[in-house]
Amino acid sequence: MSIITRRPYRGEIDLDAIANLINTCETVDQLEEGTSVTELKQSFDDPFIDKERDLFLWQDADDQLIGFGRLWIVPTDTGIDGFLGFRVHPTARSGDVEEQIITWAEERLRQVSQERGLSVNVRCGSRADKADRITILERCGFKRDRYFFTMARSLQEPIPEPKLPDGFTLGYSKGKEDVEAYVELYNQTFIDHWNHHELTVERILHEWQDPYYKPELSLLAVAPDGTYAAFCYCRVNPEENQRNGRCEGEIAVLGTRRGFRQQGLGRAMLLAGMQQLKAAGVETAKLGVDAKNVSGALRLYESVGFSTVKTHISLVKEL
Repeated sequence: MSIITRRPYRGEIDLDAIANLINTCETVDQLEEGTSVTELKQSFDDPFIDKERDLFLWQDADDQLIGFGRLWIVPTDTGIDGFLGFRVHPTARSGDVEEQIITWAEERLRQVSQERGLSVNVRCGSRADKADRITILERCGFKRDRYFFTMARSLQEPIPEPKLPDGFTLGYSKGKEDVEAYVELYNQTFIDHWNHHELTVERILHEWQDPYYKPELSLLAVAPDGTYAAFCYCRVNPEENQRNGRCEGEIAVLGTRRGFRQQGLGRAMLLAGMQQLKAAGVETAKLGVDAKNVSGALRLYESVGFSTVKTHISLVKEL
């Protein structure tokens, strides 16, 4: 067996090698999850990541990067979720490197469990058609937990005019000026959703530092009394579009605050987001949805022309 070593992330000096590994994997996997140094740096600056302990690299005997693992560790009301993302070079895939990465993630999360006195789960995802990855995860004790759909809709087709309830107005996020109100809106919107994790001011400010963030794509529905009642947060990533040879935009987050549902706000904000993406030059809108979403989101998306293009599986292992 060839010698494989692991080491922690050393900082920006490693970004090129990690980006090259991920993009090499992309040539085989075709997940449309390539990256760049700019995107990686933004991602690694996430406040939920401890760069010295949550990012690790695996190298072969020639010191060539063959594996990369990342943990995103988030507390919940009852414990801790550790979201594991990993890539292994196509020539090094046999299950051994993958299992080493999973073992590292479990060791790290057990440390966190001891430090914080909370139970932990390790979570990992896979596209439903990637049988080899799913087999490795299940062999390591993961169980299928939830299914998610990626849906898409051409914006070349007519978009119905959004209609807000009487007295409601369409606005935009004001950045730091209204960040606490925005965070409250998010948490009150998703508090009753599956596996909700509280948004923090620190984390949304990090999100807004993305070089491709545009305030005009962060829409708000404002109630007559000034309360933020619903929102639609959209993104366009030119680097991603160039890599994939497409012109897509993402409806990243859509939701209606508790107490304001069943008034048509979700549909209105979805249509408004689609209009903004089209105005930004986007040809296709995409979004992700929980297959078991209890709020009727799947029916809403289908009613305005979205259809499923990919299925993803969330897998979990209790530690």
